[in-house]
Amino acid sequence: MDEMKNILNDLNKAFSEYKSANDARLDELKKSSGQAGELEAKLAKIEAELQAREVRLSELEARAKRPELGNLTPEDVANREHKAAFGKFVRKGVTDGLADLQVKAVQVGVDADGGYAVPREMYTEIFRLVSEDSPMRAVCDVRLVGTEDIIQLVDNGGLTTGWVGETDARPVTATPTLSTVSPVFGEIYCQPSATQKALDDIFFDVEAWLAESAAREFAKQENIAFTSGTGTKQPKGLLTVTTATTADDTRAFGTFQHIATGVAADFPATSAAFGDMLIDVITALKSRYYPQSRWMMNRQTLAAIRKLKDNENNYLWQPGLQSGEPNSILGFPYTYNDDFPPAGAGAIPIAFGDFREAYIIMDRTGIRLLRDPYSNKPYVNFYMTKRVGNMILNSEALKFVKCSA
Repeated sequence: MDEMKNILNDLNKAFSEYKSANDARLDELKKSSGQAGELEAKLAKIEAELQAREVRLSELEARAKRPELGNLTPEDVANREHKAAFGKFVRKGVTDGLADLQVKAVQVGVDADGGYAVPREMYTEIFRLVSEDSPMRAVCDVRLVGTEDIIQLVDNGGLTTGWVGETDARPVTATPTLSTVSPVFGEIYCQPSATQKALDDIFFDVEAWLAESAAREFAKQENIAFTSGTGTKQPKGLLTVTTATTADDTRAFGTFQHIATGVAADFPATSAAFGDMLIDVITALKSRYYPQSRWMMNRQTLAAIRKLKDNENNYLWQPGLQSGEPNSILGFPYTYNDDFPPAGAGAIPIAFGDFREAYIIMDRTGIRLLRDPYSNKPYVNFYMTKRVGNMILNSEALKFVKCSA
């Protein structure tokens, strides 16, 4: 794709300009005792260009990987009939036979509180759009489940082994200790509205409009919950886990390790100390997690890291040199998550590790829609709900950076 190639070239060119401007800024700071205003402004402008090109490159790569809609939905009779009946319900409120058709097509019953399950094609499209807009969904393990009554056993260790000869006795080994983990679920909703006149227009793609409206709001609110949710009526956020400075194999199950910045409410003051801290984060993680490991932070934090150099004057941030190769920090890719906090007292602005091993997102089968033409005349409200939960599983697979002395 020519546009993707051009953006890659522009990204590398912009980073070369960024390095030159930052080096000039550093030289000016040495000469003028901390005054380099014009260069700071130039650096901020190039930083914005870098971020804009990264976003556009991600959009192009996602589009290139996107399957055709026809591959996402099975073209069987039950789904077609359910989709047609659902369309009549949405536009006119007609429900003839819809309950029976949704049982055949979606394998869910009628909700006691009213409403109907959306067709499989629309359901799939909503989840595709939500996944594209949610940083946490992009990197965590996502599973579709039919029930919320899930219990998973986790091995806490304790199993022992030993070496023996062919005829030696086999002493009984110690039994491993097991813990149970259950997901925390919550119900999320949105309520887009349209006029009946719009619904009567055959050229108005009401299902596409509903899918996009729901996906946009679901993605926004879910990502906030997956990042910092309380666990009450919503998933438990990644940044609400218990952390300690103790290393693996010595912490209690479910407690994650954090590396302190050494500063009560900020990152380390010098480039060398900041870079050393990031290296400490990497080395604190067991190497078996490295193949799928990545960083997560907001754009403000990335801007600070992009200025860092190692002892040989090389930047810790490096652009991907070809299509499909991600930009990296110390050799590992990263994901923007603007719901991560900036540096501040007690904040956790950076996470690193294998997110799929540590955090599981669970979607309950089915999205419900209730049509309400009465509460907000002349508009028709569409009340859409879905159940989503999460389970924080492996406390070795992620490390955090915490602003702490």
